[in-house]
Parts: sequence; structure tokens; C-alpha cells
Amino acid sequence: MDSRDVDSSGVDGTGAASLELTVGPVAHGGWCVARHEGRVVFVRHALPGERVVAEVTEETARFLRADAVEILDPSPDRVAPPCPYAGPGRCGGCDWQHASLEAQRGLKADVVAEQLRRLAGIDTKVLVEEVPGAPGGLGWRTRVQFAARPGGELGFRKHRSHDIQVVDACLIAHSEVEAVGAERHAWRGAAGVEVIAATGGDRAVVVRPRSHRSVAVPDLDAPASILLDQGKGRTVARHGSGVLRERAGEREFRVSGSGFWQVHPGAADTLLDAVLSYAAPQPGEWALDLYCGVGLFAAGLAEAVGPEGAVFGLESDAAAVRDARANLRDLPQARVERGRVEEGLDRFAIERADLVVVDPPRSGLGREVVDRIAGLRAPRVVYVSCDPATLARDLAWLAEHGYRLDGLRAFDAFPMTHHVECVALLVKD
Repeated sequence: MDSRDVDSSGVDGTGAASLELTVGPVAHGGWCVARHEGRVVFVRHALPGERVVAEVTEETARFLRADAVEILDPSPDRVAPPCPYAGPGRCGGCDWQHASLEAQRGLKADVVAEQLRRLAGIDTKVLVEEVPGAPGGLGWRTRVQFAARPGGELGFRKHRSHDIQVVDACLIAHSEVEAVGAERHAWRGAAGVEVIAATGGDRAVVVRPRSHRSVAVPDLDAPASILLDQGKGRTVARHGSGVLRERAGEREFRVSGSGFWQVHPGAADTLLDAVLSYAAPQPGEWALDLYCGVGLFAAGLAEAVGPEGAVFGLESDAAAVRDARANLRDLPQARVERGRVEEGLDRFAIERADLVVVDPPRSGLGREVVDRIAGLRAPRVVYVSCDPATLARDLAWLAEHGYRLDGLRAFDAFPMTHHVECVALLVKD
């Protein structure tokens, strides 16, 4: 790769340094990699192989960050972003609107493969699969978090910034989210507003007030429950119910307030099918569902192991535990307890398992949890991950305990963004 300054000063008319770069491969996080005078430049709004003019947005001792502000030689995968708020200096929510959907999935596959190769020493071909329910990659997000300006206007934060890009609509938001019309109203006194359109037909708006402020809730364009965010994941219903109904695997799940549920309408079913296919739970087996949330995977596992088997779920969030117990009340072979995995397995004296399913947060399992899970000597571990870097790190640690990667599926559960969901099967050698 080569690069040079646009002019002898290396500074454009706004005072920001501008570079002409040949863009190299994709990097984790929605960037592509270029080089300038021996330094790495992480470039947004570019595609591999392009020649661009990039404006430097951040400089460290080791690398630069930059936005591609002019495309001199475009990639054949480049398309016009469908959203007017996508692009340098605008909304930071979408990373790849300037790439075709096929190219987006190819970029995500390259990132997953590179992380596995670099961090875990695993060389494998990766295919990112489409998740049904997002025609054209738009209209899929059923849970949308808006930031509010002091005057109550809603929008999204710009990339790596506290500045807010006000919007009048979000193209990746589900139509039932947009039906509420939150962006078309002022929310005085609010720091943030989350709009939820559950797959069971419920709508809710979760309002996060500014410090020592009350919120003037406007009249909405469609009916929705109004919930107040009290911090630390706690919400209280101001109007309507604080419980939403979600559907997956021919079951209905209750989710309290802004509790965790997959934001893509097809993701819960897709991931449940993938997990059960890899896990292959058999009647009478003893299965663990760690970071079990409201019980999506625990329900599928419990149905498969039957009354002769057992499923133990562990979850740290109190509201999610209450929801999971309600969701699994017709499956007496399933039990859910509250606790962090780091201490919960010991506290409940869990010493073995026939099968383990884990769905940790973006930070992954970590060394302590990997060691504890390996100590269970389960023949099969199914790992659901929303971050390929922490997945690869944890797979490397599991390999030290004799677990090898036996299967990997990746899903485009977040079109237009750099995020990707993976399901990995680990088997004990």
C-alpha cells in the first residue's frame, strides 16, 4: 500500500490533516487498514482496494484514525448509502451502508476468519449467512436507543463522539418502531429514549431522564407503554405494562422493560436452531445454559432433554431471572438461578455437565470462566458470541484444555453495521 499527502502541508482548508491513501484489508470494528509513512491508518467509510482522500480524526503514537471524505477510485462493491445520515461526520450507528449487502457479509466473514487465525491459530473458511426479516438490509432493528439533545430532539451519537446527529427517521429501525414516531417529537428533560417493538406485538418506550429532571412525554403516533429508566437496568411502568412478549421456537417469552432480547426479528429463531443443531441435546442429559437471559436456549434444551434430563440456567440480572422462571414454568426439568458464572457454578456445586451452552456479553468469557467451564468436562460446548475477537481469544484458551473447534456458523444479525453473531461448537478431544 502506498500513500502521500494531498498537499505539501498535509492539511486541508479546515485545518484537519488530509491523506491520499490506498485502502487495504478490512479490520474489526468497521474500519479498513491503510498505511502512511509507515504508520497504520484505520479508515472508515472506505472499502478494500479503494483510493481515497481521508481526513484524519484522531492521532496516537502508534496509529491514525481517519474518515474517507472523497473516493478517487471506488470499489465495485460500493453503493450509494440509502440513509441520508450515513457518512463522515454524521450518524455513527451504521458502518457499511456504502457497501452492497453481499460485500458487507464478505467483509464480516473476513473479520471473523482473521480474528480466529490471529488470536486462536484457527484457519477456517467463514460464511456469513443472511437472517430472514431484513429485506434489503433495512427495517430490522426492533429495539432502537436514541440520544436526546438538551432541547429534546432525538438522534444518534456520531462515531467516537458525544455529539448527536438529529434524525427524523432511522432506515434500519423496524416499521413498528418507526410507527411510534419518537423522532418526530421533542422529549424535554430526557437524556435518552429507547423504542421497542416486540415480536409478540407489544410496543414500549423507555425514557431515561436527565439528572434531577422530569420528562415531558409527547403524544405518540402509535400506542406504546411508557417506562421510566431508573438506572442499573431497572424500569418502572408509567403507562401500560412493563412486560413485553417475544416469540421464538413456537414459544412466547416475557421480557421486562429493556431487558435483553435479540434486536433482529429473525435472530432468536435462527440462533436457537443453530444452537440446538450443534448441541444435539439428548433425552436424559444434564445441560447448562450460562448467561441464560430470559431462557431462550434453556427452553429449547429442556424440551429436548425431556423430564428425564435437566437444564440449569445461570444469569446475573435479577429481572431476567424472574422472566426466565416465568418463561420456563411449564418445564419443571429447567431451573434458573441468579449469579455470576465466575462464582455461581461453585455456589450451586455444579461439577459436571453433558452439554454446556454459553452466550456471554461482548467481553466474552474470560480466562477464569473458561477454566471453570473446562473443569466440567462436558463433551460439547456451544458458544454464542457477538464479538469475534473475544470469541477467538476464548477459543484459544479452551484449546489449552483439549477443546477443538468442530463447527462455526456466522449470521448477519445486524445488517449495515460491523457486528456479526457467531455460533461455535467445541468438542473435547
